Amino acid sequence: MTGYAVIPGRAKGDILATAEGLSFWGGVDPLTGLVIDAHHPLHGQSISGRVLVMPTTRGSCSGSGVMLDLALNGIAPAAFVFREAEDVVTLGAMIAARMFDRPIPVLRLEAASFAKAAAAKTAELTDKALMVDGMALPLAALPVPDLALTDADRAMLRGDDGPAQRIAMEVICAMAALQGATDLIDVTQGHIDGCILANEANLRFAETMAQMGGRVTIPTTINAISVDHGNWRDQGVPPVFGLKAARLADAYVQMGARPSFTCAPYLLDSAPKAGENIGWSESNAVIFANTVLAARTVKHPDYLDLFIAMTGRAPLSGVYLPANRAPRRRLHVDLPAGHDDALWPMLGYIAGQLAPDRIPVLTGLEGTAPSQDDLKAMCAAFGTTSAAPMLHVAGHTPEASDFVMPDECITVTPADLARVWAELNQAPRQVDLVAFGSPHFAASECRALAELATGTRAATTEVIVTVGQNVLADIRADGTLARLESFGARVIPDICWCSITEPVFPTTAKTLMTNSGKYAHYAPGLSGRAVRFGSLADCAIAARTGQAPATPPDWLKEV
Repeated sequence: MTGYAVIPGRAKGDILATAEGLSFWGGVDPLTGLVIDAHHPLHGQSISGRVLVMPTTRGSCSGSGVMLDLALNGIAPAAFVFREAEDVVTLGAMIAARMFDRPIPVLRLEAASFAKAAAAKTAELTDKALMVDGMALPLAALPVPDLALTDADRAMLRGDDGPAQRIAMEVICAMAALQGATDLIDVTQGHIDGCILANEANLRFAETMAQMGGRVTIPTTINAISVDHGNWRDQGVPPVFGLKAARLADAYVQMGARPSFTCAPYLLDSAPKAGENIGWSESNAVIFANTVLAARTVKHPDYLDLFIAMTGRAPLSGVYLPANRAPRRRLHVDLPAGHDDALWPMLGYIAGQLAPDRIPVLTGLEGTAPSQDDLKAMCAAFGTTSAAPMLHVAGHTPEASDFVMPDECITVTPADLARVWAELNQAPRQVDLVAFGSPHFAASECRALAELATGTRAATTEVIVTVGQNVLADIRADGTLARLESFGARVIPDICWCSITEPVFPTTAKTLMTNSGKYAHYAPGLSGRAVRFGSLADCAIAARTGQAPATPPDWLKEV
């Protein structure tokens, strides 16, 4: 057998193939169907009406919302062909079919058939085969394993708890079949990612579920949203956008979620403990929870996160299972002397490039002393370039010593780091905006920035720090907020750089600088601005002078 129809259907179109996974959120414009990820080989091409052939997706859990919006806008791909397991786009296609009658077929092919599809020019999908350039690649229905359900699960499937709960359990069971799970597990808490007004589909989905009576049944936090919930009117945000963004957040609060509005739920007092099964979405949060906290969560796509929060149940698959948390590739770091904090997001970025579809373990860092903030930056950058839900860092993360070291090893050299620095620093030196807080800054990061933010901010350079309400309260209490504001920085809660829009994002800014590897990757596509990347100290210097460093840091200059 050469492949499975994960979501069956009929379709035809020209093939658009790529060997590199694509994050739909931050990578595809849901209003045009164009690839906007400036670092992806398909940049500038349209996926609309094409048969998109790629190994799997990567990056943000929010890609399911982009997929749904593409379907509702009538500009989705004709079909998807994957080689590896894929949940995010598949879940968006599943919701499009089940809730809005906009089916998009999804296939998974074994390696040889996938290679034939990727090399072909045209494709037509029938009930039993994918025809590529006239050659038939047979398909079968996805095997559905027997799923062990509790009496409460069956009651939800029958609709005893209402139509919203029934849809939630139906989708969870369908995703369990896709993942090959035979059991569901209880999870202790949820985190909702799909609360950013990145597209109309997110609002339509959330309000539909709320109107149907959807309610979360476990403690559930909410990701950063698209506006500063209490202050957006004073910030000049147009009501046509601000009201919709607030409605989207309010729909999740109506369903019982905590209005935490942060993309860093691991900074809250409710952060999970080691070994705790949770149901989180938001890629950086998932990777940090698995990697640094040793909690357990699959990288759940948007919408499935709500369904898990509504039922308290998730498919027992992926890294919920201890054996699946083992590293499958070793990345040995040839560490340059004298490195600064920019090392950690750069290593995360490179690790994702070298392990785009598997969990890696990084060695060679045992003699370093990364802070939790360093590991946070690493995890976030890793999530932009890899589909894996975690990584291990020998000597620093809790489970790194629990597994046998993989035989396969790739060395990360200073030249690799220099390449990434150059890739993320293609903008002019003049900096109009310094962007901190992707993910949301911790109080410790705010304090470190306050120590560096001495003197006077450059008159032509804006400085914005995004934080959660919990961190805002902490830094207000200890005086850090006053120090940052006296420098001229704006500290804004609820939104982060992945959701910020004009006019909160300065309309006149043409070039921004950030210490976030995640935002350095996504910003060109999301904001349309040129980007510089550097350490926290480099960014503070740019805030004072209006200029990014002219050359790489000293620890990379000799490369």
